[in-house]
Amino acid sequence: MSHESTVPEELGDPVVRTAEVPEPGAVTIVVPTFNESANIRELLHRITESVPARLPCEVVFVDDSTDDTPEVIFQAAQDCPFPVTVLHRDEPEGGLGGAVVEGIKAAASDWIVVMDGDLQHPPSLVPELVGTGERANAGLVVASRYIKGGSRAGLAGGYRIAVSRGATWLTKSLFPRRLHGISDPMSGFFAIRRSVVTAEILQPLGYKILLELAVRSRPREVTEVPFVFQDRFAGESKSTAQEGFRFLRHLVGLRTASPIARMVVFGLIGATGFVPNLLGLYALTTLGMHYVPAEILANQLGVAWNFLLIEHLLFRERRKHRTWWDRVGRFALLANADLVLRIPLIALLVGTFGMEALPATAVALVMTFVLRFVGTEALVYLPRRGRGAPDGSRTARRAR
Repeated sequence: MSHESTVPEELGDPVVRTAEVPEPGAVTIVVPTFNESANIRELLHRITESVPARLPCEVVFVDDSTDDTPEVIFQAAQDCPFPVTVLHRDEPEGGLGGAVVEGIKAAASDWIVVMDGDLQHPPSLVPELVGTGERANAGLVVASRYIKGGSRAGLAGGYRIAVSRGATWLTKSLFPRRLHGISDPMSGFFAIRRSVVTAEILQPLGYKILLELAVRSRPREVTEVPFVFQDRFAGESKSTAQEGFRFLRHLVGLRTASPIARMVVFGLIGATGFVPNLLGLYALTTLGMHYVPAEILANQLGVAWNFLLIEHLLFRERRKHRTWWDRVGRFALLANADLVLRIPLIALLVGTFGMEALPATAVALVMTFVLRFVGTEALVYLPRRGRGAPDGSRTARRAR
């Protein structure tokens, strides 16, 4: 749940001037923040110096902080000649990307510029992003480190540079058509027309929101402007190994958006389930157990393995439709009901065709694959009839 932050009485009224509907061509600057209190004053100062004189603007902070960042924003905003709003989220669903989606929903301007709060994205470039979009009649303008005039100078160390380059190559390889014309899909600095964004279809995970927008809601016309990635003004980077794993999960979710792609990944996950299944079967039959009860017991290892991978890689965005216990029960029931078909088939292959238990099991798993995929998607992860996904609650924003 998210809500609009309130200002402590000692900070005074956060509304500096009456809220107005921004003029056509105005910009809403969306800044997701997590414990960025040391950067806020300088960020608002630089925005004040470079943006309002050239472009009507408002700033929307979507804050997931556990420190005093909201209070610092309210104090620093007293001297700003533009509206400033803070939306503080108690539950940071979707990470930084989810915060950006909240900001997009709250934006009141024709253009939305998304930028980080650590000043690695120069605010002075905001008018150029919007101006380039207007001149090119583009729906999306990406600030790129990888075109002429751009630089990744602010990336500290060879390791981060290698990771950034590798992630860029991987995403462009997986989505060559959707990312055509975007040299820097990992950029967190871009401008997008409010009219081309359908926030409800976005399913962000982690901090790569541009990738999410480009794949799910890409406008026809895309252009780029170069920018020099700056050093962080204060604080520490939020890039961690955990964020890296979230990024990989996000890539899998985007790549498996179509039914055919989901079936392929379902099959690959099922193939990895062969390992615990067959190892368990081998161990039990070696101990002298008959292959039928051994198959039933060994199957549970494959079921558990497949469920964990499917939950986190394939149907992550659909888990909210049912409780965890409901999903576990249905998945286990389907997987074991599969034995009703598979065990007679294994018995046929062993008894009639003289196959060994291990190859017969592998053949039966492949033959029942399609039925397992259709049943899993329809009975475990599709929304219940008449019920959609729950909407995240968010109170109405109030511009300063």
